[in-house]
Amino acid sequence: MQETRHYYLIKVQYLGYRLHGWQRQPNFKTVEGLIKKTMKFVLPGRRTKILGSSRTDAMVSANEAAFELFLYGEPLNNNPDFLDLFNHNLPPDIRALSIKEVDSGFNIIQHPKQKEYLYLFSFGSKNHPFCAPLMANIKDDLDISLMVEGAKLFQGEHHFKNYCADPSEHTVFLREVKESVIMKNDLYTANFFPEDSYIFKVRGTGFLRYQVRLMMGALIQLGKGELTLQDIRDSLTPGNSIVINFIAPASGLILNKIDFE
Repeated sequence: MQETRHYYLIKVQYLGYRLHGWQRQPNFKTVEGLIKKTMKFVLPGRRTKILGSSRTDAMVSANEAAFELFLYGEPLNNNPDFLDLFNHNLPPDIRALSIKEVDSGFNIIQHPKQKEYLYLFSFGSKNHPFCAPLMANIKDDLDISLMVEGAKLFQGEHHFKNYCADPSEHTVFLREVKESVIMKNDLYTANFFPEDSYIFKVRGTGFLRYQVRLMMGALIQLGKGELTLQDIRDSLTPGNSIVINFIAPASGLILNKIDFE
């Protein structure tokens, strides 16, 4: 007799600095691996499967990520109690935010969604070491006003081949960025943060591998005078000869939220 399957959407947040990304890998601490280990402990003897909505890279953090839990047999008795038990046993750098039951028609990969990424950065004097897990520090002077103009160029539908690492022959490079802005950072604060820091905010329905970090890398090169605004315009058109290969450090990137439609 086939076991009944139950479906749950669970949102989590994590500090990625010591973790080797989302996807489970042998001999490495990953978000998926630690969640699976904890799930096995809090649901002993139960058959489960989890599927994440985003495969963040090593050292990338998430203020709000999500995964789908497939639970076979009996459903959870009490969702809030399970969430408390789950959090009690997760490592301190991972926290479950919410859980809700969904139906079999929900597919976390294919379901329409919007993702928002934030990239925290400062420039000039070296930051306090406590900043390292969350904020990239660029040692050179940057022209922030020029970077603000450059960020706007990514908004809209463009050809992002230059902003993708290791594409396959089936990769679709035409992507739409709903929002792309650089602004002063007043969202994440701490007494050891530098007096001035900034956020690159990007929002869209789907991103290529390393896309946001390559976009940030291009903006850093723009701020240093190594690229021009026209270079960025040209880099977003098919068949251009511009080379974008500076990938911004991973530790400044945060998956800020995922909204499912």
